[in-house]
Amino acid sequence: MNLENTFKQDFESVLQLITEARNRVYSMVNSELVLLYFNVGKEVSNKVNAGVWGESTVQQLADFIQSKAPGLSGFNRRGLYRMKQFFEVYSDAQFNSTVINFLQTNENQLNGIVSALPTQLEKDNSKMSALPSLLSNPAEFQQIFLGNILAKITWSNHLEILSGTKTVEEKLFYLLACITEKWSMRELRRLIQSATYERTLLSKQTVSPTAKHISKDVFKDPYIFEFLDLPELHSEKDLEKAITLNLQKFILEVGKSFTYMGEQYRIQVGNKDYYTDLLFYHRDLQCLVMFELKIEEFKPEFIGKLNFYLEALDRDVKRPHENPSIGILLCKEKNNEVVEYAMARNISPTVVAEYEIKLIDKKILTQKLHQLGAILSKTDDEKEY
Repeated sequence: MNLENTFKQDFESVLQLITEARNRVYSMVNSELVLLYFNVGKEVSNKVNAGVWGESTVQQLADFIQSKAPGLSGFNRRGLYRMKQFFEVYSDAQFNSTVINFLQTNENQLNGIVSALPTQLEKDNSKMSALPSLLSNPAEFQQIFLGNILAKITWSNHLEILSGTKTVEEKLFYLLACITEKWSMRELRRLIQSATYERTLLSKQTVSPTAKHISKDVFKDPYIFEFLDLPELHSEKDLEKAITLNLQKFILEVGKSFTYMGEQYRIQVGNKDYYTDLLFYHRDLQCLVMFELKIEEFKPEFIGKLNFYLEALDRDVKRPHENPSIGILLCKEKNNEVVEYAMARNISPTVVAEYEIKLIDKKILTQKLHQLGAILSKTDDEKEY
């Protein structure tokens, strides 16, 4: 009799208790560290900005800490100035005012903040009802933001965000994403370098009328697959194989809410076998998501095949409690007008987007984002001219 197999479920339960406790301890330690760095940054900032300390004094402080606590790392001159920057960025009144204004007009980001609010802010069992009064009190909001947003993110991720982002909105995007997606420092760095924020805002993937309800933040356009290391000329088989060999990085790019179900997933219709390229399940949308790969420019006939697969998935694979399956058609190129015409009468939840196998210059995307902002800020009368 194998005792280990007999008590395996009990052993797994104990292991889960240990893992959960360890994660809580790590989270508490990280929170305390972030709050410590914020407060140290506050002290250094106040002294330097008041003219009490000079650069040499900060170096003397670093030397003093090193002499008194030689095993303590991170408190050298460079580290102290990073803490100073951390405090100054997130305590700035203009920063907090911009965040509040931004949240009041952006429901998706607002929901991200609401989900992170402490339970003691609930009124009538609704955190949302507590938010208006909170947003009208910047000082209170800053404390909540510090304790329930900033303190939940690792210091290494904070450093990546501070060095890799410029605007308040961009910082907020990555701060909330770090909490929900639990990105590591390397994952976050790659996503910042690949301009995930800009690509999300500039996303022009065309969706069918039945997919309009899908949040814009769920999908991107274009997708960046530089990690596949593919040559400019490659086959669909090459693309599919490279994705499956780099599945973890692929899921990081498309979103961690995706759970992989398989490549060349078999579906049977009329005693014939058909195979989809890549099949996933999206935990938040609660539906199957199928990726079809095309190494050429979008053609209207691609939609027919995609709809056939989606119908088969909904009839034979989808479970009763799940939402209708979504098809994502990834093409090397697309003409937006052709896609719009092809999708106008499409009844299946479908998304058409492009993919790139090389990083796009972030400066170009940032410039496009500024241009988009300028267009949107114009009045209707200005647009007519």
